[in-house]
Amino acid sequence: TPCNVHLTRIADKVKEGIRDAQGVPFMFGTITISDGISMGTEGMKGSLVSREVIADSIETVCFTESMDGLAVVAACDKNMPGAMMSMARLNIPSIFVYGGAILPGNYAGKDINVQDMYEAVGAFSTRQISLEELIAMERVACPGEGACSGMFTANTMASAIEAMGMSIPGAASIPAVDPRNLDVAHEAGKHLYYMLENGIKPRDIMTRKAFENGIRLVLAMGGSTNAVLHLLAIAREAEVELTIDDFDILSRETPYLTDLRPGGNYVMSDVDRSGGVQVVLKELLDAGMLHGDAKAINGKTLEENLSDVHTKPDERVIFSVHNAKSSTGGLAILKGNLAPEGAVIKVAGTKIEKHEGPARVFDGERSAFEAVTGGLIKDGDVVVIRYEGPKGGPGMQE
Repeated sequence: TPCNVHLTRIADKVKEGIRDAQGVPFMFGTITISDGISMGTEGMKGSLVSREVIADSIETVCFTESMDGLAVVAACDKNMPGAMMSMARLNIPSIFVYGGAILPGNYAGKDINVQDMYEAVGAFSTRQISLEELIAMERVACPGEGACSGMFTANTMASAIEAMGMSIPGAASIPAVDPRNLDVAHEAGKHLYYMLENGIKPRDIMTRKAFENGIRLVLAMGGSTNAVLHLLAIAREAEVELTIDDFDILSRETPYLTDLRPGGNYVMSDVDRSGGVQVVLKELLDAGMLHGDAKAINGKTLEENLSDVHTKPDERVIFSVHNAKSSTGGLAILKGNLAPEGAVIKVAGTKIEKHEGPARVFDGERSAFEAVTGGLIKDGDVVVIRYEGPKGGPGMQE
């Protein structure tokens, strides 16, 4: 798939960096699942499970082969958190390398991405567009290598991982096809050996402060609801106390600073052209919202890594704290009789604060999907799908 097709090329550069630092690299692979292929099918029941398989397999190889350090190259929804979980478990010198996001395609003079294809399928099913239009969009929506271009799970996790200090500073927004990615990969290999020599381990970096920094950035960038699921799992492996309520507390105090899809207008390559994730981090740091003393893989603090960032928000893709899109973050935690232990809602990009409507209840995703495509859901309806989720689905289908 576009997410992972180029990762071996990047991994080869990591190996080169390790060799240049006088280390000896050994490369092994693991499974990965493309939600883009599985979505809408029974296959999605195995997607979240694959995160655990990925974490287990990386841990198994590194433990049984007595590896001294670990660099993971990943670029998809489940292999990224799976990699971080394995790093937290093993606690050997480790570094994360993101494969980068795909560039947008172009249809009828407008940028499009995979989100537009999901919407186009719905439009075709309700006869709003023709089959020819659907196929024409499909042929240009994914023009090359890289993970989904909006603020979906992959870019959300890449941004959070950078904020947590577990990847090369400034790397999260670089497009997959950009040659800078190879430079980052080479640098990551050299940094891994530096971590080994200096005894820097994941749990030295993945502290409570690091997780709060990661969460703050996710909230400021309107990141995916899946970040809650994955960061809680990573924190558990790192033995850091973190709860779903922490996301809500931080969201009430964190401004929403970007205009990114799916709720906005731009994609990750636009963030890169606007200065990258570090511009958002610097805004939050200067506003006193981040732990500047949190350490990163290069031995420096977050504040030190941002000291050379002088680019200001362009107030188009990235906004300043004083001109925020919203005074609160892009996620909220809800509790009530439907979800006594908590539910996650993405509020980034919406101005709706309250809605009432008739509940349309379904006992599974398939019947709900058929109702939507069959025109049975009307404007204002509230769609409730029971018996889905990480356990009930199983696998939390999307």
